[in-house]
Amino acid sequence: MQTKPATTEHLSPELAQVFLEGLPETIRNGLEKRAKNMDYPVWAVIEMAIAGYLDEEALSFVDCQPKLD
Repeated sequence: MQTKPATTEHLSPELAQVFLEGLPETIRNGLEKRAKNMDYPVWAVIEMAIAGYLDEEALSFVDCQPKLD
């Protein structure tokens, strides 16, 4: 019997790093700069970027800074 891997509510810092390493340098630098300017972890900025692309009503960079878990 195969079990389904556990899911989490957020992108892990490790997976975010792997994702960043696969991006073109200009995009990677932009995400890292945005994270630094917002004083947020880069995984949260990546999540917001993806969520904003998938759902225009999702929390985005222009919203007030959301509380992180």
